[in-house]
Amino acid sequence: MNKRTKATSISRSVKKIVWERDNHCCIFCGKPLPMNMACVHFISRANGGLGIEQNIITGCMDCHRNLDQSISRKSMLIFVSNYLNKFYPNFNDNDRKYKKGN
Repeated sequence: MNKRTKATSISRSVKKIVWERDNHCCIFCGKPLPMNMACVHFISRANGGLGIEQNIITGCMDCHRNLDQSISRKSMLIFVSNYLNKFYPNFNDNDRKYKKGN
């Protein structure tokens, strides 16, 4: 596994932390979810989004699909940004991205 793939993957421990932080529910619709659903990247893997708790949220399949593919994407990303900033106020988007050489 190359460094970027490893850095953008979400470990089980991060999933558990995020799932607990998000009260075991989709942050968008509030649907209760199992721990393995704590796997939605705010900054996508394709854009180098790291698999760290500061970049991961819990989301149901429908909301995850809407975040990735709907006309609501922009407003949903703003919602996620505001949500994550409540927990990590001094964390910026550049810290959520893979940097070559790390």
